[in-house]
Amino acid sequence: MVKSGRDLFLIDGFPRNFDNLQGWQEAMPEDEFHVEGVLFFDCNERVMEERLLERGKTSGRSDDNAEAIRKRFRTYLDSTMPVIQHYEEQDKVFKVDATRGVDDVFAATSAVIQPLVAK
Repeated sequence: MVKSGRDLFLIDGFPRNFDNLQGWQEAMPEDEFHVEGVLFFDCNERVMEERLLERGKTSGRSDDNAEAIRKRFRTYLDSTMPVIQHYEEQDKVFKVDATRGVDDVFAATSAVIQPLVAK
């Protein structure tokens, strides 16, 4: 990151659990690398399952079936949500209602990211 010459990065899908978070904090100490915020796409399980099952019709992914999706939800709730809560306690979570359509989610995401990029 330092070699890139940039000072703002978007990290997608990480950290997924507290082990990832601990490794990140050790590798990227807060006094050198500041986490400005966490973008959280808030969507209920029913909508996510419907979307994933629809994706499964064309994705070719073997894990886009109801049983595997529900297992991924449990893992997410057990492992990832505590990381989100950790950042919520620091007022660093920016929630986007991801139950809405693509254009609305894009607009809401842009509204969150633009002020961060402008700093």
